[in-house]
Formats: sequence, C-alpha cells, structure tokens
Amino acid sequence: MAQLGDGSDEEEKPAFASLTREQHIETITLEEALKLFELPRDLGLYEEKKVVVGVGRFGPYVRHDGKFVSLKKGIDDPLEISLDRAIELIEEKREKDNKKIIRAFEEEPGLQILNGRWGPYINFDGENYKIPKTTEAAALSLEDCRKIINETPKKSTGKKTAAKKSTVKKPVAKKSAEKKPATKKAVAKKTTTKAATTVKAKKK
Repeated sequence: MAQLGDGSDEEEKPAFASLTREQHIETITLEEALKLFELPRDLGLYEEKKVVVGVGRFGPYVRHDGKFVSLKKGIDDPLEISLDRAIELIEEKREKDNKKIIRAFEEEPGLQILNGRWGPYINFDGENYKIPKTTEAAALSLEDCRKIINETPKKSTGKKTAAKKSTVKKPVAKKSAEKKPATKKAVAKKTTTKAATTVKAKKK
C-alpha cells in the first residue's frame, strides 16, 4: 500500500493506493508509487458503457457493465493497458461464461444448469446440486431441476451436535478419601483409651 500525505492536515486526508502484483515495497521507486494514484483509470467506452481499470483486493481488474475481469498476471499492466486490450479481456470472459452456462430459465432467473470442473450441476440461490450421471443435463426442464433440488438431502448445520455436547454432564468428582484415615485415627484413639482404663482397673 502506498500513502500520499501524512494526515497532519485535517482538511486533506492522506490518499492510499494498492501496489500491483509485480511491485514490492522494498524495491518500488517514488515515480512508480506516484503512478499508482492514477488508478482507477477510465479507458473509454465499449458498448456505450465505461471501461475502467484499477487494482482491488484480488489484484488488477477491468470493470465494465458492473462486471469485473482480472488482468493476466505478468502480461497486463494496469498502468499501461489499452482500451483494445481491455475489450479483448472482456470478450474472453464472456465466452468463458457462455460455455459455463448449459441452460438458464427466464421463469426462474436464480436457477441455472452449469458446466463445472466435475461435470454439470444445478445452481439455485447460491447452492449447488448434483445431476445424476445418467441424466442429460441440457435436456433437463425447469420442473426436472426443481425435482432434483427437492430430492437432495439438506446439509446438516451441526447445531444438534453442538447442543448434545453442551448438555453432556461432567463427571462428578469423587469425595476426597482423606477423611477415611481420620476416622481410623479416631477409632484408634478410642481403643487406646479403653485399653488404658482396663490397665488401671487391674492395678487397683
């Protein structure tokens, strides 16, 4: 993170800018640090919508139509990237997303049949549902998808387990065995006293 200003002036607060992936705090120059404050950069318009490049939490990106596209590591520099290159990245992302979506439903926008790493699956309201291997994913209707969703067992939240653990009673500590020897000592004293009384009676 680069900071411009020291915050001593109450009217002007310091500005901050994230370093790029290739930059390091030990080697960055003053000129390079100052350039960071040029971000985010407005590259121009594509499809009548702004194309902006910047650096965020997950690295450099291009933003267009409310969507984010990551810049290629070691290839694209957010300070140098052109509008044409940004458009190329936007189109690549669109093509990739289109291949990922097998089927969508206008009646249920939150439900999609997607192509994943381990095969097709249903995504509904942020949850994923497996499609049987013998089923043709592209041929599934909305009703078929709903049936798979309803028949999928709900994931356990683990609350019951936690409740059981909290209700388990701790073993009651056994009473200290120190009192028993004390009782024996008391008995021993009584026995000694009785024996001493018997001896005195004999002497008499």
